[in-house]
This record gives sequence, C-alpha cells and structure tokens, in this order.
Amino acid sequence: MLERIQLTGKDILEKNFKTGMRGYNQEEVDEFLDIVIQDYEHFQQEIDRLRQENERLKRGAGQPKSRPQTSNHQVNYDILKRVSNLEKAVFGKKYSDVD
Repeated sequence: MLERIQLTGKDILEKNFKTGMRGYNQEEVDEFLDIVIQDYEHFQQEIDRLRQENERLKRGAGQPKSRPQTSNHQVNYDILKRVSNLEKAVFGKKYSDVD
C-alpha cells in the first residue's frame, strides 16, 4: 500500500520549477513546500512507529498472557475455607460444631 508513495521530503525539498513570464511567487511556493515536507516527515515517522507497534503486537499475539496457574480444586478449596470462616464469624463457634 505504501509503495505507491512517489515522493519523499527530500524529493520535495530538492524539486526545482522552471520560471515563466508570469510564474508563481517563488517565496510563497517555497514556504508551502516547507510545510508539505514537514507533513511528509511527520507521516513517515508515524508510519514507522505504527509498523513497529504492529510487529510487536503480532509477536505478542501468539503468546498466552502470563497469569498464575491455579487448579480449580485449589480455587474451590479456598472459596469453601472463606465461606467457613465467614460462617464462624457471623454465627459463632456453635454453628461450626454442628457438622
């Protein structure tokens, strides 16, 4: 897609135009071209940054996110232990002795 870009900032900077009898104001053209060059350079920097980010994301996409591996049994045990502790706190020791 970007291969269709035909000009670089340097190409624009070094472009010379022939002057005619009623040609354009050279200073005005130069000022405008300076702005165009700045835009081109900014766009090229942004394209390069986005390409790098895209590659980084592609490399990271195949890797699973790192998170602690906890078995379901351990999670269930922890939940039951918390519920038991909560029951003791709410209903007192008598409730836990009924089992």
